[in-house]
Amino acid sequence: MPSLLAILAHPDDEALLCGGVLAQHAEAGARTAVVTVTWASDSPRAGELADSLCALGLGEAPRMLGYADHRVPESAPGRPRWCDVPLDEAVGRLVTHIRQVRPDVVITHDAYGQLTGHPDHRRTHQMTLLAVTAAGLGQLYPDMGPPWQPAALYLATHPDSGTGDLGELLRRVDKAVLSVPDQHVSTTVDVRPWLARKWAAILAHRSQVERERPLPGILSRLPEEDRRRVIDTEYYTRISLAHSPGLTQLAT
Repeated sequence: MPSLLAILAHPDDEALLCGGVLAQHAEAGARTAVVTVTWASDSPRAGELADSLCALGLGEAPRMLGYADHRVPESAPGRPRWCDVPLDEAVGRLVTHIRQVRPDVVITHDAYGQLTGHPDHRRTHQMTLLAVTAAGLGQLYPDMGPPWQPAALYLATHPDSGTGDLGELLRRVDKAVLSVPDQHVSTTVDVRPWLARKWAAILAHRSQVERERPLPGILSRLPEEDRRRVIDTEYYTRISLAHSPGLTQLAT
């Protein structure tokens, strides 16, 4: 299994978007970590994130950049919104974690920002694209650690044919449904063997489960069979960054 770093916008993205793959890699003993760019480390959602990572089998404490959520300024009092952070600062913070973890594979949001197009998701996609390249160039951000070039970037996404039940659930609460053409999906992962861990990680985000519109809350109100059908497959678009045979493919 390749080592893996997920760079994601919010607490709960790690469980919803790639929880199965994270659990799979952690169970196999691969070095596996998550960077979450929004919410303060002393907020209630930080504790939920820690519980989620534990449920997925990741042993380390949350890596939180501590910027404010685009729609929830009180998520990080006194800090700028992630979407307002200067480009050089944002990329440099991500480069630091890439060089610390030294992953073979990085996972992040797709260009739409997933189905709902959240601004924080789109910004994270953009900054991660820059950071995975910058991390391998020693003369960029020289104070952030020795250079490290991941071999591949995987964009968590949803194909047109795979939105099905999930798309209908989102439309019911007036959310957008932004999917990609099926041919854009290069990797489809059946995560049923790790579904119990993924669901436990989603439930760890208690503040979101209790609310009506967030996806954890929507999923928690579904019959088990319907819920499993929505979350038992994860989709990715692979972008090659370096030639590293045998280390760049997610297991499917």
